[in-house]
Amino acid sequence: MKASLTQLRAAAISVQKACALTGISRATHYRHANPKPVVHGPRLPRTPPPQTLTQAERTRVLDLLASPAYADLAIPQVWARELDEGRYWCSMSTMYRIARAAGQTSERRRVATHPPRVRPELAARGPSEVWSWDITALKGPAKGVWYKCYVILDIFSRYVTGWLVAAAEDAVLARDFLTDAVNRNGVEPHTIHADRGGAMVSKPVSELLVDLGVLRSHSRPRTSNDNPYSEAQFKTMKYVPDFPQRFGSLQDARNFCDRFFAAYNHGHRHSGIGMHTPASVHFGTADQIRIQRQHTLNQAYAAHPQRFTRRPRPPHLPEVAWINQPLEQEQPIR
Repeated sequence: MKASLTQLRAAAISVQKACALTGISRATHYRHANPKPVVHGPRLPRTPPPQTLTQAERTRVLDLLASPAYADLAIPQVWARELDEGRYWCSMSTMYRIARAAGQTSERRRVATHPPRVRPELAARGPSEVWSWDITALKGPAKGVWYKCYVILDIFSRYVTGWLVAAAEDAVLARDFLTDAVNRNGVEPHTIHADRGGAMVSKPVSELLVDLGVLRSHSRPRTSNDNPYSEAQFKTMKYVPDFPQRFGSLQDARNFCDRFFAAYNHGHRHSGIGMHTPASVHFGTADQIRIQRQHTLNQAYAAHPQRFTRRPRPPHLPEVAWINQPLEQEQPIR
């Protein structure tokens, strides 16, 4: 192929046509025709382009940017003001390159810094120790119309101790909602956990929890995993088959939630609490139910032992429920 290209060139065929006829790119032809010499050792420094500023000029530009008159101004401001005064030093991009090479392109103003948020770590070893609450939006009858569903649940038993559907999110309404949930439960929880929504960090809610002697706990900003139980409960509600695309009215949303939370508390067998209902765990009947389950399994094992590889046991009821279990003993939340 090289011979044919050489013959074509000898016949006064242009490089472009000869490369097209032989299938060789022009870059390959020129690279073979003018091979670069092999360089041993470090490469020679590149010759700077003619428009490059001298070191003295670069130093004067840095001194200009650091001068008292311009120390607090951005480079475009410096460039424009000097131009208005009849002085041109270099382009704005060159000023940026000079400042970047000198490590002077970071924020020069005082910028507020925030300490890292503390990772909440809460443990509940029984009902009414740690509650979690949140607010989710429900679609109303028309676009732009939303209802707010307030839900508070016990993280150990998963029992919904209170719920409310309102037309809007309101701090005073949230305070009254929490007060009613505590009064109906009969026992004040040790800690109430929430995210950092407006109602959750509002003054009325904060004052209520201080008056009750209940500890407050909040998720880190933009960290939904810090409030897993409420998030999981909302997903359970919104993924049931009869959850509507939109609610026809506020009363329609309340009627749905009344049916759903009654079934959730008293009929839903929760995988995270040994397939018991939240009400069973919350009110202390789970142990008797587990004994009855074991009795039924024993009968099945005695009747057909060949169907089991080992003696069956009912699902285990966890001894502790965590929000952000310590890393050395972390296990997935179901």
